[in-house]
Amino acid sequence: MDHRPLAFLNARLLDPAAGTDQPGGLLAHNDVIVDVGPHLRAGTVPAEALIIDCAGDSLAPGLIDARVFVGEPGAEHRETIASITRAAAAGGVTTLVATPDTDPPVDNAAMVDFLLRLGRDKGRVRVLTTAALTRGLRGEEIAEIGLLLEAGALAFSQGAHALRNAQVMRRAMTYARDFDALVMHLPQDADLAADGVMNEGELASRLGLAGISTAAETIMLERDLRLVALTGARYHASLISCKASLELISHAKARGLPVTCGVSINHLALNETDIGDYRTFFKIAPPLRSEEERRALVQGLRDGIIDIIVSDHCPQDVETKRLPFGEAAFGAIGVETLLAVALRLVHADDLPLVHLLRALSLRPAEILRLPQGRLAKGAPADLVRFDPDEPWVLQAADLHSRSRNTPFDDARLTGRVKQTWVAGTLVHG
Repeated sequence: MDHRPLAFLNARLLDPAAGTDQPGGLLAHNDVIVDVGPHLRAGTVPAEALIIDCAGDSLAPGLIDARVFVGEPGAEHRETIASITRAAAAGGVTTLVATPDTDPPVDNAAMVDFLLRLGRDKGRVRVLTTAALTRGLRGEEIAEIGLLLEAGALAFSQGAHALRNAQVMRRAMTYARDFDALVMHLPQDADLAADGVMNEGELASRLGLAGISTAAETIMLERDLRLVALTGARYHASLISCKASLELISHAKARGLPVTCGVSINHLALNETDIGDYRTFFKIAPPLRSEEERRALVQGLRDGIIDIIVSDHCPQDVETKRLPFGEAAFGAIGVETLLAVALRLVHADDLPLVHLLRALSLRPAEILRLPQGRLAKGAPADLVRFDPDEPWVLQAADLHSRSRNTPFDDARLTGRVKQTWVAGTLVHG
């Protein structure tokens, strides 16, 4: 390994923590950033430093994707640690946070340790994990929160499903509060969602498909927020998809409750009409909503009600996607395209670039209590170099994921990752 300092020069420095967008350079050594700013240029860095001329490209903290299905163990045909971390590196994501719904689920200390070791041994980027909120993800008995935290779990989740039993949820939140642990929950009432496959409304009726009302989300979310008020637990709504949920989150924050929320890049970039002629790669959960709801989510992100953007990476194989829409599996891949698709918001003048990076790096780091997400002295040298203005066309065959269920196949994108560094080590580019 080359242990010389790294000097990134002629860069556009984007620091979401300081809110700065300025030309300059960055010096990294021994896995961390040792200096950064406009004063760093040729002649001001150590003579032995390895020079990386960014040629005006943007340099920002590596992205943190807080909701990723990693596949391994149990679903290696869909994804593996090796394939998902290659995809992440290619997309500028330097930290992945795995959901606990592997097989077996991450509901004990041994499984947490196994997954973290697997990430270290086979991964190109940092692989962290949430743990199951209940044993076996069955929603009946609370998992050993204290032991799981000691083993390295970042937070607690039910993965792709909600915890139906309000009493169990109350107990889980109470225990989580006592350990100062974060509960990350997907608010969707399974009974209200029932057999729905897309957003409830006129389009669903015209397509002859069963709909999922926004009430399936808001009723569960309101229940959770009332339990937060009752217990004082730190709570993160993993995915929200409608204006009504924004209003609930906004009200909870105004009351001072320890509440945050996330949104998938799919719900910011797409709407229900993208389903077109029953295109199953657009079948996701929660479902794509109307254009009005999409615009409300973008506004919620701009206003700071929404804290983070995630890929909600959910790989599915051909056999489960190339079926009639009603029978196809939910889910889309997205970790490799997360930044490129998110840049659509910048190019549409919906969001400043630094504000976007705040939702992709700084806020996830703050919520999960990680040291990443900033260009500052002492911060980990997890970096992404990208050209926000380079146009390209996405070909699904070129992606690194084992599955190909991207809703952005053949999409024209603007903004491309050139290099990704994790702890000062080049992992892509």
